[in-house]
Amino acid sequence: MRKMYLLLLLCVVFTAEAQRPEKPNAADILLELKKLNFLGNALYVAAHPDDENTRLISYLSNERLANTAYLSLTRGDGGQNLVGPEIREALGVIRTQELLAARRIDGGQQYFSRANDFGYSKSADETQEIWNREQVLSDVVWVYRNFRPDIIITRFPPDERAGHGHHTTSAIMAEEAMALAGAKGKYPDQLKHVSTWEPKRLYMNTGRWWSPEINSETPGVLTIDVGGYNALLGKSYTEIAALSRSQHKSQGFGSSGSRGEQLEFLEYMAGDKAEKDIFEGIDTSWKRVKGGEKIGTIVEKAIAAYDPAHPALIMPYLLEARGEISRLKDEYWKVLKLKQVDELIKSVTGLFLEVVAGDYSVTPGDQIALTVEVINRSGFSVKLKQVKYNALADTIANLELTENKDITFKTALNIPEDREYSKPYWLRQPGTLGTYKVDDQHLIGQPENDPAIPVKFVLEIGGQEIVYTTPVVYKWNDPVKGEQYRPFVITPPIFANISEPVYIFSKTASKEVEVTLKAGRDGVDGTVKLQVPEGWKAEPAEQNYQLTSKGEERKFHFRLTPPDRQSIGTIKAVMLMNGKTFDNSLITIDYEHIPTQLLMPEAESKVVKIDIEKRGELVGYIQGAGDAIPAALREIGYEVWEMKEDEVTPENLAKLDAAILGVRALNTNERINFYMNDLLEYVKQGGTLIVQYNTNFRLKTDHFAPYPLELSRDRVADEEAEVKILEPKHPAMSIPNKITDKDFDGWVQERGLYFPDKWDEQYTALLSSHDKGEKAKEGGLLIAKYGEGYYIYTGYSWFRELPAGVPGAYRIFVNLVSLGTNSSKAEANKP
Repeated sequence: MRKMYLLLLLCVVFTAEAQRPEKPNAADILLELKKLNFLGNALYVAAHPDDENTRLISYLSNERLANTAYLSLTRGDGGQNLVGPEIREALGVIRTQELLAARRIDGGQQYFSRANDFGYSKSADETQEIWNREQVLSDVVWVYRNFRPDIIITRFPPDERAGHGHHTTSAIMAEEAMALAGAKGKYPDQLKHVSTWEPKRLYMNTGRWWSPEINSETPGVLTIDVGGYNALLGKSYTEIAALSRSQHKSQGFGSSGSRGEQLEFLEYMAGDKAEKDIFEGIDTSWKRVKGGEKIGTIVEKAIAAYDPAHPALIMPYLLEARGEISRLKDEYWKVLKLKQVDELIKSVTGLFLEVVAGDYSVTPGDQIALTVEVINRSGFSVKLKQVKYNALADTIANLELTENKDITFKTALNIPEDREYSKPYWLRQPGTLGTYKVDDQHLIGQPENDPAIPVKFVLEIGGQEIVYTTPVVYKWNDPVKGEQYRPFVITPPIFANISEPVYIFSKTASKEVEVTLKAGRDGVDGTVKLQVPEGWKAEPAEQNYQLTSKGEERKFHFRLTPPDRQSIGTIKAVMLMNGKTFDNSLITIDYEHIPTQLLMPEAESKVVKIDIEKRGELVGYIQGAGDAIPAALREIGYEVWEMKEDEVTPENLAKLDAAILGVRALNTNERINFYMNDLLEYVKQGGTLIVQYNTNFRLKTDHFAPYPLELSRDRVADEEAEVKILEPKHPAMSIPNKITDKDFDGWVQERGLYFPDKWDEQYTALLSSHDKGEKAKEGGLLIAKYGEGYYIYTGYSWFRELPAGVPGAYRIFVNLVSLGTNSSKAEANKP
């Protein structure tokens, strides 16, 4: 059981250090010292990254000193991305890291379930059916039993007021799990690793969107002022919360800090009811643990004696407290508080422990050079006894670490052939639409993988043996940014990236497929081939490759020929080397606000043979939040001009067959207000402008259409919802491709989102769709004739459907692009 608690408690430390070692200052040390004397746990529960209340988390962690965590049921995979083109699994990885970055600021920990964010859901019934209700509920119970919250706070109400099936379900499961976590007969396999646990109470963080009438005078509601100022941190909790929330950059949630009173309201839901304080009736002192009362007294003495100019002076108190903690019978508090006191000992001695790899990656079977650095920056006696490299090798040291004497030595580590690649653990096996497949119970709940190589430093401090675990990292010096870190990973020896995510064939003519091989180590050679669906043909059958240096790339080309019939399938690049098969691609996610992430999915692309005709040649694309539509349009033969700021001019627009605004361009493109007059004039003169979906929040301009229309939050979340063609003879539905009901087969995640709900009579609504039990929504595709051209506003999710290779989505979108061509106008004007 001790092993399991250590596993879950250390994951947050690994995450922080994977980017940059923590170097707490004297104020940080005092705050952590105070937390050592508080024995209470608070868990916030919601559905997605960004749902958590960072104000409350900051307050609970830094004012109440509680051990605080956030359980997000999903990783936000189904959302949109405002910082780049990544969607789905890659976006989930980004949002995972953004949550971890947020927790490093507000002082919380982070947990997840295996639930997959499959997109917007309008009912809890749908959500629980898709998610595999029992599996996700068991994950919530598992987190309760591991974290052992005294209090649980939910973000949402357990009903339709929550506005999203995922939101509602998070509240429902939070309350159900509260009862189940204490039942020995429920999920008994978990009890091999943890004990049952009964939280004291559950409250809902209410009083905003669903209960705006609630205030500090409402009977039975707890009111907390989270706007207090923390002198040790030099910020109010609301200022800390703003910094934390601003880490959700992929969602555009940059937040300005506020000061002064900020009230949060907690509404009773289950368990023991509190009258005034959320921790009411819970002993949060050391008295709650048998044999712990003495520890509290020792820590109080340490707090009283603490000198920020000389932190190491409290070492005798810390070592005495540690000795007492080590003798506790309560395994949970023993493990948790040993970790806290050990980190305090490390901090007050200025102990620096780091293991740096000679490169950011290594492949199984190879060797990696490591540089180990240890320094004790205090006058207190510390001895380095041993360095253990995750059972791969040991270094016997027995070195006295004298004050401020840096000890550095090098070693080489052989990586076993069977070592697993550093793929995100929840992406290692194919899951379902609703849940990721994770078989290892120890991994469930963790925010990310354990380090590729955790290193244990065995120290003797004041006669006690203390073990610190730190990950192997890679660091380098950037001439501008200085010292930079990235996580160290284990990878395959060879990668293959197919140049396009989807290949569209409208004729029987073949296409060239480019495959880029990248060496994961020196000296790789073998053969590469394309695996293709039945009826497809790739030539040549295989090609030889030889790459001499790690990081070297080489391009290979295959001629891919489709069958005569319509066909949808997948091609995969497969590499053979020394009798082994490799099929991983390489995706690098590199943003400044999170550690660099490497994804290694299978080297696949979708291939689609469809009946499609296009008109027009040159399309201008003005990016918004970022999407892959330009690549999709090139795949069907368009020349796409991704226009820079200074290129959006009347002269350049006149050259286009159509202009397209990327997703959320009206929300994210800072210069869109300056473009709109020229874009609308371009339409008036005979051009076609396609404006893709935007939200009605934080529009950069209100002047984006020739006639009035109002955006709403209307959406059709069911990707299989029936779509009715309202105007089948309209050129957008008939030229050059005749659109039928079959063109709405095979859509992914949703039909569309943020449809207009009011529009001028000049617009023609072409499509109607709705989710079950709702009224028809006809604002998803609106077209107006303006002057000589066409203005199109569309909320259908082309940014998901085109990269996914949905045939009908291509046919419809091509019709929209084709509207302004002379030939389509001629066809449209025929009697």
